[in-house]
Amino acid sequence: MEINKELLDKFFERAGENPRLRQSFDLRTSEADTSQRMLIALLPGTVVPIHRHLQSNENVLLLCGKLIEIIYGENGNEIERIHLDPTVGNYGCVVPKGAWHTVEVIEPSVIFEAKDVAYKGKAY
Repeated sequence: MEINKELLDKFFERAGENPRLRQSFDLRTSEADTSQRMLIALLPGTVVPIHRHLQSNENVLLLCGKLIEIIYGENGNEIERIHLDPTVGNYGCVVPKGAWHTVEVIEPSVIFEAKDVAYKGKAY
């Protein structure tokens, strides 16, 4: 499989048809794969609930678009805003294991997301 503009355009189209304004694509090669590797197309207006991952860091690489990864402390206060924009050299981030976070989509974006735990069919 080639990850190119044509593929990303299809993801954006599917995300636009999805009431959640996002679309994920699992890149694992088998159910036995115990990691998570996926592409996620995100459109402005999508709502990603604040959440955390207790078993793994979340590695986020932005292939295209602009978004902000927002990190929260245990008390619910915002502690960091990571602006991702590959056109200015801000390509990705690592959300630490257990950190509460969400994402704000500035313009249509596609991320590559990787975690150490298997995808269970509920991507944001």
